[in-house]
Amino acid sequence: MLKITIFDTPTQRRLVLEGKLIAPWAAELKTVCEEATANLDGRELVIEMKNLVAISQAGENILLELMKEGAKFRCSGVFTKHVVRQLARRTRQNLQETKK
Repeated sequence: MLKITIFDTPTQRRLVLEGKLIAPWAAELKTVCEEATANLDGRELVIEMKNLVAISQAGENILLELMKEGAKFRCSGVFTKHVVRQLARRTRQNLQETKK
């Protein structure tokens, strides 16, 4: 199960993720993020990975897409920090390869 809570402030829209980011909930996250980015009105999108206990490949792919689209990430815990660092590294490698 994945719980997605949305908090709006004047400067950002924050999506707090808790639970397991696995299929079919990874697809649900993508849908929620598409809706959330549709009306940001200049605010930044922040994905807070507060209490994620599992992330599947499908979940990683969604997070990677969000990262490429400019979403910011907040993590707590060794697991989520490690996943986000790995995804950031993949993003940088992909950018370097496309520049060659």
